[in-house]
Amino acid sequence: MRPDTPAENVDHSAEAARLERTAGLYPEDAETLLLRAAAHLELSGDRPAATTLYDRLLGSSAGLDDPHLVRALKASNLWEYGHEAEARAIIDGIRATAPRDPGPWVIVAEALESHDELEAAAETFTEAARLLLPDATEPSPALHPVLYGRHRVRRMLGLPHDDWDTLADTLHTSPVSLDELHDPKRVWSLGSDNPAELEAEISRLRAELGAYRAALSRPFPVAVLHWPAPELAELLSTYPALSTEYPSHTEHLTTIESSLRELAGSGTPNVGIVTGTVPSYEAFAASEGTSPDDATLLPQYATTLASRGRATAWPPERGVECWCGSPKLYDACHGI
Repeated sequence: MRPDTPAENVDHSAEAARLERTAGLYPEDAETLLLRAAAHLELSGDRPAATTLYDRLLGSSAGLDDPHLVRALKASNLWEYGHEAEARAIIDGIRATAPRDPGPWVIVAEALESHDELEAAAETFTEAARLLLPDATEPSPALHPVLYGRHRVRRMLGLPHDDWDTLADTLHTSPVSLDELHDPKRVWSLGSDNPAELEAEISRLRAELGAYRAALSRPFPVAVLHWPAPELAELLSTYPALSTEYPSHTEHLTTIESSLRELAGSGTPNVGIVTGTVPSYEAFAASEGTSPDDATLLPQYATTLASRGRATAWPPERGVECWCGSPKLYDACHGI
């Protein structure tokens, strides 16, 4: 499926099958690809098949990058087709385990919210905020959904603002404030026969949709290929013809940063970095019927990694470690 395919034209069942086949070709990316396949199955209405994929991942002998996320998605999906007791048990387990990534927290809290368990949803969002947002720490973009979701549920419960709600208001950049977007009375205005009220609600919905699209519907990334030092050393020892592309690892890193700045300076949106490995590159070359020492294969490999969800956005957020793998923050490393 092309990244610019309109949602209404997507054959979700066919896309899920394609992603499953791709996962068989690239086992190192199976987790990401099968999660995307499960999402398409949910959208197609085949929720039992989506659960089968989640179980397949959880039962895999290979370790998962984020097992808590897979369990959270499984719980949310199970609840949607009548397996409430099992979903609740999984959610309770995730909350007890206290994962350090915001994704599982947001999914289980929103599952509770969507089934009118507002107090439990608020408690779950608060647990996540307490765990993941230490005092005097600026939240990363990945943590914004925790604060926004908490704000929304507390607004629906009629609770007064606290410090985290105020922080959510500060982080929110839409022209329409969070208080207005999360106002429970908005739903009542949809039944109004007053044109001014309806027009105001349409404006609010447009702003909300715009923010949602900006967060989740990013354009296809233009990615630059990065080789960690051990991988580059192995690549060049095995395929010395590529030495002309990579005279040294230091120069390689410098070239990446300058290329990304040039792309950004030319107005190219959504640039990123993908990290290569020799086994993955060799598998890609074999799938293309080309020798790995063919330098023209490198940009194709980078594009393929990006299309499989492997790209990391550039530049890194403030306070984040540098993309090169150094323990230094980006601003003190390649961001100088």
